[in-house]
This record gives sequence, structure tokens and C-alpha cells, in this order.
Amino acid sequence: MITIIAKNILKPGTAADFKRAAKPLVEASQKESGCISYDLYEDISEPNVLSFIECWKDDEALQKHNSSPHFTQIVPQLGAFRESSEIRLYRKVLPDG
Repeated sequence: MITIIAKNILKPGTAADFKRAAKPLVEASQKESGCISYDLYEDISEPNVLSFIECWKDDEALQKHNSSPHFTQIVPQLGAFRESSEIRLYRKVLPDG
């Protein structure tokens, strides 16, 4: 299983637009084969920080996602709302790692 945390620091005043643009990405991604979970979270103390937290069955599922039409079309559009981003990939190591 692969977990991704994609943190987006947004330009002031763009959070609502980012959420609106991200909604079809989240909905389509959740329906993909190999998707365990895919959601968008807002930082409790910094509402201009939104993070996608995703879990994928394996590398193959993640690669298919990264080349899907909804990913390749929507993710570049989200860049207009960001000041910066950080993407981290994780593998579970405990308890069964």
C-alpha cells in the first residue's frame, strides 16, 4: 500500500476555487480500481493549506491514476491556485511491514 500526502499552500483568497476545481478529481479518483482512499483535507489552523491524502493498493494502481484523464487535466489547473506544494509518498512499515 502506498500513501500520498500532497500538501498545497494556496494563494490568499483561492481556497474556495481550489476546492471547487478539485472536487471532480477527488470523485473520479475514488472510483478508480486500486484506490483505497482519496480525500482533500483542510488544515485546521491554516485554512489556506489543503492536502490530498491518498492510499493506493500498489505502484501499478498509482501509475494508472497518474496517467488518468482526470489527473492529467485537473492537476495542472490546480497550480493556478498554489503558492507552493509538497508531495510525499509513504509505505506502511508497522505493524505488518
